[in-house]
Amino acid sequence: MPGSRASVFGEAEEFQAALSADGVGEVLFTGRGQFCARMTQVGLERLRLAAVEETQSRVAFITVPRRMVLVSFPVNEGPSPIWGGVEIRAGEIITLGPGQRVHARIIGPCHWHAIQVPERQLADYARALSGAQFIVPPAARWRPRRAALRQLRHFHRAAVRMAEARSGALTDLQGAHGLEQQLLHALIECLSVGAEEETETERHHRDLLARFEDLLAAEPFLPLADICAALGVSERSLRACCKEHLGVGPSGYRRLRAMQQVYRALRGGTPDSVSVSEVAKRHGFRQLGRLAADYRALYGELPSATLRKGLGRDTLCLWRRARE
Repeated sequence: MPGSRASVFGEAEEFQAALSADGVGEVLFTGRGQFCARMTQVGLERLRLAAVEETQSRVAFITVPRRMVLVSFPVNEGPSPIWGGVEIRAGEIITLGPGQRVHARIIGPCHWHAIQVPERQLADYARALSGAQFIVPPAARWRPRRAALRQLRHFHRAAVRMAEARSGALTDLQGAHGLEQQLLHALIECLSVGAEEETETERHHRDLLARFEDLLAAEPFLPLADICAALGVSERSLRACCKEHLGVGPSGYRRLRAMQQVYRALRGGTPDSVSVSEVAKRHGFRQLGRLAADYRALYGELPSATLRKGLGRDTLCLWRRARE
């Protein structure tokens, strides 16, 4: 059953939870200031569409769902997401095949669109239109004809506007089916030009960063030298790869990642189980003074202030439950 949802987010955690439905795992927010994002998600019979506006820099680790193809393109001439170290500019499209893993980052306000389409349906529809076999590369960049991309954007915007206007289920099933067919036709037109597939080196780097992410999740305190040994690369190579894909070196990325975990733990704290020093040590921080300075620069407040806010929310929830 087709459906839709339009949401405005004032909390980064809520935004990440909404993105998780589209294969987004960890999201590391690196920007400063008040968080704000807007996302409209549209589910048609087979396609899933998303229109996203973000204001804060971040790095997202994405795994494309099984049997699905991810298509993404920027909306305007402004900054666009950097996928696997490659910035996708206005007039370009990126596709990622089923199961592919990639880091996508933005470095400021950004507006982008995405489509998830079943791989088999995309291949069958392309073959029916062109008569030729169609295979989606693991990762590729496309530069479609302007008219074809204009059509794709037009139908994508039409679906998003319909969702935002109704803010609920798309009840016109016949209309939703017709819109989906138009979107598929426009997408095939965009993908009828030759693809610029990633090189073996680019794919190796993308895989290296995915395995680096796996190691951080499994063993967050592993020394950098041991991480490099496990990945089979030199520290210099890993540092260069992280700079390209993540915008920061491996040690800086790991520190930002741990600081975000501290932030989340303090926001969800309870009076009898959490203190700033306990949370900091749990996530590998021993120099509390340095943590406090870096934390304040990133989140605009000291760790103790975040904890107080978290305890205040917890107390308010208990009070509300007592009144029910």
